[in-house]
Amino acid sequence: MVGPTGEQFEISAGGYRAIVTEGGATLRLLEHDGRPVVDGFAEDAMPSVGRGQLLMPWPNRIRDGAYSFQGRSLQLGLTEASLGNASHGLVRWAAWSLEELSPASVSLTYRLMAQSGYPWTVDLHVLYDLSADGLTVTQTATNLSPQPAPYASGAHPYLRVGSGGVDDWELTVPASTRLLVDDQMIPVGSEPVDGTAYDFRISRPVRDTVIDHAFGDVDRDEDGVATVVVRDPASGDGVALWMDDRHGWIQVYTAEKDATPRRAIAVEPMTSPPDAFRSGTDLVVLAPAGTDGDEFSGSWGIRSLG
Repeated sequence: MVGPTGEQFEISAGGYRAIVTEGGATLRLLEHDGRPVVDGFAEDAMPSVGRGQLLMPWPNRIRDGAYSFQGRSLQLGLTEASLGNASHGLVRWAAWSLEELSPASVSLTYRLMAQSGYPWTVDLHVLYDLSADGLTVTQTATNLSPQPAPYASGAHPYLRVGSGGVDDWELTVPASTRLLVDDQMIPVGSEPVDGTAYDFRISRPVRDTVIDHAFGDVDRDEDGVATVVVRDPASGDGVALWMDDRHGWIQVYTAEKDATPRRAIAVEPMTSPPDAFRSGTDLVVLAPAGTDGDEFSGSWGIRSLG
């Protein structure tokens, strides 16, 4: 008998422990000194609402699943039927292959074959690595096709601190603009966060704010790293999600549609905003196989804060 997410790959180092699954190369569990820092799921369950999944070859949504690339009109399957969108890529339910497993790291691969709506073959690779500094995740795509291929990537971890819920936590999001969306959750504009309920550039309580938005114009440190922080003032627990300069967008979601609403905050590092296959905004174009630019790689990670 095989469980819903297949084989389970456990790694540990520096007080951290993680479990990554064969199904979707998904982060099912991450804890530090026995304390959960992501809201995962049980081994006998499927991941709900994107929990821990990798989003490749695009994150978030594509309106109507329809887009054009280099003069070619393409139609993807509508995997978010309620809103009429193609959502979160093509590999989050796929069986990934184990490449290497060590005590502190695991790498998996998946060959995304050319198919209706995405007629390019792309090799995908992910490395999960633990150390005393926490978890580092590196996602890589390599174009195997003779034509350029559109690409973007993201991930969908849910951060958790303390034993309470979102309303009691404090949030820091280093971004100065928020995308405005329509009824399909597709961007139709943007606005500065200044003076709005969505300005979390300085840490403050979430309280009853409902968040399901992509944020851009990200502030970074001298190394080009942007960091989102969630803290529980009652326990003093905190968790940080960082992302490198390949990731210019952050989707933040307070999980209203979860089975237990507002028990965690999804913080999704993204290389492009929603609907990038249509808008072209920050869309990566992988060069033809064997030429400069046929590979793209980006890293993000999670660490516990005292």
